[in-house]
Amino acid sequence: MGGMETPGLVDLQVNGFAGVDFNDAAITPDALEHALAALRRHGVTTCLPTLITAPEAVLRARLEALERAAAASALARAMVPGWHLEGPFLSAEPGYAGCHDAAAMIDPDPALLDRLCRGRLRPILMLTLAPERAGAAAMIAHAVARGMLVALGHTAASQAQLRAAIAAGARLATHLGNALPSPQPKFDNPLMAQLSEDGLAASFIADGIHIPAFALKVLLRAKTPSRAILVSDATAAAAAPPGLYDFAGMRIEHTREGAVRIPGTDRLAGSALTLDRAVANLIAWGLAAPAEAIAMASTQPAALLAPALAAHGLTRPDGRLRWNIGWGVAATRCGGAWANA
Repeated sequence: MGGMETPGLVDLQVNGFAGVDFNDAAITPDALEHALAALRRHGVTTCLPTLITAPEAVLRARLEALERAAAASALARAMVPGWHLEGPFLSAEPGYAGCHDAAAMIDPDPALLDRLCRGRLRPILMLTLAPERAGAAAMIAHAVARGMLVALGHTAASQAQLRAAIAAGARLATHLGNALPSPQPKFDNPLMAQLSEDGLAASFIADGIHIPAFALKVLLRAKTPSRAILVSDATAAAAAPPGLYDFAGMRIEHTREGAVRIPGTDRLAGSALTLDRAVANLIAWGLAAPAEAIAMASTQPAALLAPALAAHGLTRPDGRLRWNIGWGVAATRCGGAWANA
């Protein structure tokens, strides 16, 4: 397969990369350019930098810092059409909250979302929330009307609550299989409910850490490859050596085994995964044919994002990718000439 050319990869959930935290209110244009260049080397030609749960003033400061950095970044003009807001409208229950700050979580508040959107140079294109929170259905409809792709995550929702969210316009389950406490009821649980809803696509973190390969095989069969996408949920630890990194005001540890955790605990805090590695993993594990795995990381997330882009009058550059033998990235093109990996 050496030299095979495909669409570029599209990562809808990336918190940071190559030593750079996208949740840093002091992020600089040089830091953002460094992270985007590293993402491009791993085949990503479009991405949504992702901000996680924080108080409103902190979220505003982080958004403004990202926008200042992006305005002075040549790669951002080609690769970053907007932002993904993951929280603060999530479940604060232990286990479901993950590494997010449960104390900063609140019920969905359309006025708060409007304030965060006001004056943006790049729009918030994706919102992840928990549909069991009070006012979630109204918030989903409001966000969709504002031109957002709405996803469900960090949630303990029942099937009835999920169906209400889908009816209101939700289209995706964020990193399905993650942020679920143990034990769960055998059948009546949020994972099974989200798998069963054909109106809901699902994103998966295919690093073998968030979901073992044998379990991911079952999840993909249940959701079907056509309704599955790959995300990295990468942090500053991705494409970076083991060690300590910053993530949204927390310290995280990239272990030698490849996991990213809160130091001294077993709590995962994002990943060190790159999206090209996720594709290669699915192929190597025999979970998808090459064309299926590549579609899950390129054309399928692009299709989910397309209505949000269209709502804002945005077009996505035609990113392209050339693969090496063994499914490594040889070169990418996004908005210009080819660049070797």
